[in-house]
Amino acid sequence: MRPQPARFASLAAATVLTAAVLAGCGSSSTATNTGSTKSPIVFGASLPLTGDFAFDGQAFQKAYRLWQSDVNSHGGLLGRQVKLIILNDASSPTTVVSNYQKLIAVDHVDLTLGPVSSLLTAPASTLAARYGYAMVNGAGSTDNVYDLQSNKAVHNVFSPSLPVDNYMLPIVDWVKSLPPSKRPKTAAYPYADDPFAAPPVTTAQKALEAAGVRTVYSKKFPVEVSAYKLTADQVAATGAQMVLLGSPDVPTVSAFMQAFQQQRYNPKVFIAASGPDQGIAFLSAVGKANANGMMVPNGWYGGYHNPLSQVMVEEYIARYGGTASDINADIAEGYSVGEVMADAIKATGGTSNAKIISYLHSGVTLQTVQGPVQFTADGRNPKPASFIFQWQNGNYVQVLPLNDPGSAKILFPKPSWGG
Repeated sequence: MRPQPARFASLAAATVLTAAVLAGCGSSSTATNTGSTKSPIVFGASLPLTGDFAFDGQAFQKAYRLWQSDVNSHGGLLGRQVKLIILNDASSPTTVVSNYQKLIAVDHVDLTLGPVSSLLTAPASTLAARYGYAMVNGAGSTDNVYDLQSNKAVHNVFSPSLPVDNYMLPIVDWVKSLPPSKRPKTAAYPYADDPFAAPPVTTAQKALEAAGVRTVYSKKFPVEVSAYKLTADQVAATGAQMVLLGSPDVPTVSAFMQAFQQQRYNPKVFIAASGPDQGIAFLSAVGKANANGMMVPNGWYGGYHNPLSQVMVEEYIARYGGTASDINADIAEGYSVGEVMADAIKATGGTSNAKIISYLHSGVTLQTVQGPVQFTADGRNPKPASFIFQWQNGNYVQVLPLNDPGSAKILFPKPSWGG
């Protein structure tokens, strides 16, 4: 299993912090501190600051620190400053469990913030549930994380981020909006055996079939380079007008594109779950001309016309530099975790995890940098914004939804390879 992919622009590597127990935390292992003192509210998090998921882990560290600074500059929460203990799990499912065990049972943090990736969130949330702790997470939203909820005495996982299953639904809505004469008639759905890559494709397939788009190919393939060419050739042979590729990375998309070129096959629509969002890494692999018309979904971008998001973007640039286009979606995912926790603390008047869990299950609608949040019974949030991006003449632009102020016109049908 892997995390949701690192997004379009690169982030500078964050400094790996040396974890230390923060003095004066004033919390207890029962996680029921009511906030009656002015001691700091201590949050604990385990992040993959090294290892396979380090890119995302370091981005989340920036996001959590940015949120902490923002809250504290406005007087803290309930008149108390926010402190963070961040431990490095080195992308290990075993270490993430021992880290949260330490944070809860030894350091006695008041509350926990989630790790990165479903691989780490699933075991971490199970450990937190045994102690009755809420776990709000921004990048662990595959089905297996939510499915665990039915087996827990405490339904403690909440994610303000867009569920993985829903990533490609904007393109479904767009296809349905087209006049019947222009609407693609057939579609192919090759998807990797990967917990992030498969769900958005299979969900979109059901929706497009219901809209009358005929499926001519739907098959899972192993995440092995040797499997890409055969699968791509099979898709090309169908002549499908749309291809929705469940890809985990740039090499997968590049392999399919190369095979399609060799077969002289150019679908009218080609969208990949991950890969085209990787900026220069994608362009370097496929070439600027071939990238033209390629599409990819995402839940947030720096130009999102959301007032909370715009403020966060300004604060991020002031703290870390760069421009709005340099800000990876992990930042919004991590920052929204803090926003949800802050709203729950203020609404319940303290740091009781039981009260926070009950509040987040109450159906209340919250506002975050990712858009509205309202949790389902298993902790999913079906309400946040979702976008589709497309490469157009070397530029990475947002094209869906059509009614969003930042949307550019879609290149449809997709230009020929190299054109």
